[in-house]
Amino acid sequence: MKIQMRRFLTITIFSTAVLAAILAVVPACLAQEHKAISVSGNKSLPFSDGILAGNTLYVAGQEGTDDQGKLVAGGITPEARAALDNIQKVIKAAGFEMKDIVSVTVYLADIKEFGDMNKVYREFMPDPKPARATIQAAGLVNNARIEVSAIAVKQK
Repeated sequence: MKIQMRRFLTITIFSTAVLAAILAVVPACLAQEHKAISVSGNKSLPFSDGILAGNTLYVAGQEGTDDQGKLVAGGITPEARAALDNIQKVIKAAGFEMKDIVSVTVYLADIKEFGDMNKVYREFMPDPKPARATIQAAGLVNNARIEVSAIAVKQK
């Protein structure tokens, strides 16, 4: 009985020490630094173009706007090109590459423009293509035809 009790106490003390060591490390892993990435000159909007958390970059929805923040003219093709170019600017500003993108969400004002958007999308996204969701949105800011958001992960 004494031997079993000693084993129990030894295992309990060892387990407690291991648990304490794990709990000391976990908060440091979870508390990753967040860094805002900004490429647009428009500081009046209450969001960042991107947020870098550890080795993951979250890119905010980008519309097909020019450097002055004005929607480009001409419909889905030029808007898609400008939106993806804006995604690329955020990606590069954070020190990432387009190949680091793992997930994309595309919001279209009209799902019938899916094919035209896809033609432009192929120009920007290297193989293997990231996972993607494409949906029709009831309305986008500025009456845009497209908005694109992305998540990129940099391999260490």
